[in-house]
Order: sequence, then C-alpha cells, then structure tokens
Amino acid sequence: MTPKIKPTERFKNVKPSGIRRFFSLAQKTPESINLSVGEPDFTPPKHALKGGLQAAKEGKTHYAPTNGIQELREALAQKAYREYGLSYDPDSEILITVGGTEAVFLALFSLVNPGEEVLISDPGFVCYEPGVFLAGGVPVRFPLFEKNEFRPSVDDVMSLITEKSRVMILNFPNNPTGAVLSYDEMASLAKIAVERDMIVISDEVYEKIVYDGVKHYCLATFPGMRERTLVVNSFSKTYAMTGLRVGYVYGPKELISPLWLAHQYAVACVDTLAQRIALAALKGPQDFVENMVQEFDRRRRLVYKRLNEIEGFRCLLPKGAFYVFPSIKDFGMSSEHFVEFLAKEAKVITVPGSAFGNYGEGYIRISYAAAYKKLEEALNRIEKAVKKLH
Repeated sequence: MTPKIKPTERFKNVKPSGIRRFFSLAQKTPESINLSVGEPDFTPPKHALKGGLQAAKEGKTHYAPTNGIQELREALAQKAYREYGLSYDPDSEILITVGGTEAVFLALFSLVNPGEEVLISDPGFVCYEPGVFLAGGVPVRFPLFEKNEFRPSVDDVMSLITEKSRVMILNFPNNPTGAVLSYDEMASLAKIAVERDMIVISDEVYEKIVYDGVKHYCLATFPGMRERTLVVNSFSKTYAMTGLRVGYVYGPKELISPLWLAHQYAVACVDTLAQRIALAALKGPQDFVENMVQEFDRRRRLVYKRLNEIEGFRCLLPKGAFYVFPSIKDFGMSSEHFVEFLAKEAKVITVPGSAFGNYGEGYIRISYAAAYKKLEEALNRIEKAVKKLH
C-alpha cells in the first residue's frame, strides 16, 4: 500500500525559487551566458584561502561552537564598532549562520507567531515570502516603484501596518533593484519601527557594494533601533565566498537567543574551515573588496548604457549591489515569457521580475557579476534577439 505523502499546510503557498529555475536552465545550456545568479565571478582573496589551508593543515576540522568560532565573533564585534560605532557582545549578540539566508529564516521562525504579519518589499528577495509562510506568518508587501527609483514610500508602509504587524524586513542596498536609501529615508523607516514597536530584520549583505560616493547606513545605528534590529550580513558577496555559506547576524541578546537555539538544532554549527577562511578575509587587507567594487562599477555602467540604447528597454542606474532591473513593458510580454524568449533566442539567462513579487512584473533582473567580455557578448545577443520583436 502506497503511503499518502503530503507536505504540511505551511508549504501550500511556497513555490520554487524563480532564480534557481533559470539557474538550472543555464546549467543545461552550455553555450548560454548566465546572468541570473547574484554571484561574484571573482576568486576569494588569496590571504583568505591561505588562512583556510593553514587551518586544514592544523587539523581544525572539528565541531565549532554553535554560535561560531570565538575569533570570528570577536573580529565581527570589532568590525561593527569600527564601521558603525555599534557595540555587540561577541558571546551573546553575534551568531554565525549558514549564509545570510539562514539568518533570515532563523529570525522568522524564532520571532513570528502564526497569523502575525511581516512587511516585505515588492519586488523583494525571493527567500523572504517563503520564509514568512513557513514560519506561519502572513506576508504583507509594500511596493517599490520605478518612479521613486525603487525606494519605499513612508506613506505606503504606514498604510499597511496593523495590530498584527510584528516584523519588517528591509534590504538595502536592494536585491533585485540595486536601490540604496539615503540617511533621511532610513531614519523615516526607523521611526515607524520604533513608533509601532516592530522588530526589523535588516538584510545588509550588499553593504560594501555601493557606487558614486553613496554611503550605506546600518539601520541599527538609528535612535531606538539597536534594541529591535537584527542586522543580517554575509561573507558571500563581499569576499566572493558564496559557496562557503558563512553569514552572521548582530542583535540584542533577547533577539539573538532564540535564533541561537533554533540554529543549534538545525545545523549544530557552520563549517569550521569556512569560518577560518572568513576570519582570514576579515582580518587581512581589504583592497580585494575595493578592486572588486571598482570592476562592478565598470560593468554597471556598461550594462546601463547598452540597455538604454536598445529599443524597448528602460533602465535606471543602480546605486548598489550588482543588478539592474530594467523595464521590458514596451515589449508587450510578461516578464516570464520575455526571459524564456531571451534564453531561447539569445542564449542569455536572466530572471523574470515576477519572481520577486507582483510589482516586479514588467521587469527583469540582470546580474552584472559576470566578466566584462561576457556582458558585452550577452548584450550583443540581447540586442540582436529583441529586434525580432519589433
């Protein structure tokens, strides 16, 4: 007798990642140029890899403390104070996680009760809504409009807050739009959180990847925010260590403790050697990061310029991260059909804006974390392909 296998109700609204779908397509199409995944095409800094190799030679391959190796937590505490003037206790207010993604999931599982509402941006990173559903919460989306350079309106956010509003997730610099908020805009959102007594998960994994002299402001530095903010970060983007899966989260002890408990039973600890590589990256020279961002800036300008020269596209110049989010509305196709068209006709893999929410429809996400020559070729292919649509 075949057992009746059915997932729990919490999975009924969870769909597979739109990013992973097209990433898989790229793997099956060798001649394609993959601009779908947000992954730097750089090798991690040599001093970081050397640190991992040395740790391996010394046999540091055993269990680490659940909250992360002591040296890494202490180095991260120093980073928070040096860069933002924030003091966190490395023993109780910093947790090393399996990438920034686990940190977000842990926060939602640990802090959201069934039926409570979580405010997330639309368009927004693909893991937020599923995380809310799996935690039993209710996602409430606030729109990011192109006319406002994909920055949230305070009025829009305020209009969506109810007595059930528990958590707000912010992600700036933003994936998928590349938007960055000014000091005043961050302060306005912080004020809402304080006045409405909300917890904020501030996903700041792109903190170092900003352009044109723009400054990133850590949300926890604003009045009343340290005690209600979980600052999520990662080594993945900053040091091109996506596959090593080392993230971290800062927060007050009262918020970190339940995350620590859930993390303990979910994964025991993060890969020890990966943590050693992260430690070496953090403590060594930082010119790698500066050089990488300079190269991303060069690619950003190329993609922005070329897309706006192709009839049918309309593209803003992003201020952070490594994505452009151009409008494809003039082509008269859904974003999913347009991406499928590019995959077939141009052999260029992108991501439909609809994968990031309803307000993402009419746009596509293109990652420029690929080599300059690959981007040139991809844009040539796209230009040639879309001529067939006119």
